[in-house]
Amino acid sequence: MGFLARIKQLFSRKKPLTLGLALGSGGAKGMAHLGALKAFEEAGMDFAVVTGASIGAIVGALYAKGYTSADMIGIIEGLNRREFSKNLRPFADLAFAEEFLKNYLDGDIGALKKPFGAWVTDGETNTGAAITQGAAARAVTASAAIPPFFRGVEIGGRKYYDGAFSNAVPADLCKELGADFVVGIDLAAHARPEEEKSALSRLVGSAIGALTPVHYLDDCRSRGYAAANVMLCPALEDFRATDISPRAMDEMFEIGYREAKERLPEIAEAMRNYKREGKK
Repeated sequence: MGFLARIKQLFSRKKPLTLGLALGSGGAKGMAHLGALKAFEEAGMDFAVVTGASIGAIVGALYAKGYTSADMIGIIEGLNRREFSKNLRPFADLAFAEEFLKNYLDGDIGALKKPFGAWVTDGETNTGAAITQGAAARAVTASAAIPPFFRGVEIGGRKYYDGAFSNAVPADLCKELGADFVVGIDLAAHARPEEEKSALSRLVGSAIGALTPVHYLDDCRSRGYAAANVMLCPALEDFRATDISPRAMDEMFEIGYREAKERLPEIAEAMRNYKREGKK
């Protein structure tokens, strides 16, 4: 092969895909994220860019730091749930959660091993924002500050709340941070419709909504689906975001694991099609 042919071949080689992972909100349902991560680990899939909202931001930052699914389970098992629950009251200050997370997410986002972004909702403007720099523990705490259970978390003079209100599965942020192909995980894809909920549940929901300083944007869910190449939807409709019993958490983990495991062939095919279409 001549010199010019070698040069042409060099520049015609397609670079490998930069894979991104966007983890959605859902409280305790985040155990399904860990199950999915286990399936990805077994398949040898490594995501280069990570984003998340609420519990997805916490799991995503830990993953970006280098923790495995088994490591994260160990963190949960080491948590004193009784002491943690004492701080769960209306309008609670999340300083206790930030201090706990600092044990595992010390330092700034820039020090993480992978590019990472936490999605939050601005308490003053009710618009979404991406936090891609600054203290990692504070960023993910802000992303998980769901009102009225928790107060907003101040960053740069502004108060931020749960990212789910403005972008429940921030796949678009994942692409902004450099991902070519994004896998999203929506923990609320199978949430029960309002009409199927009891009258009491609807009443409580309305009362909570009246107390919140931020409200769900019309596209808070659809924008994630528009940006993701594949969206995983673990069937968690029988669980609540507050289900922290060992049995419930084990079941949610298994559901997340099965969802990712069963859809691995679909992800692989979607990646092949992405390359075939010349997008990379």
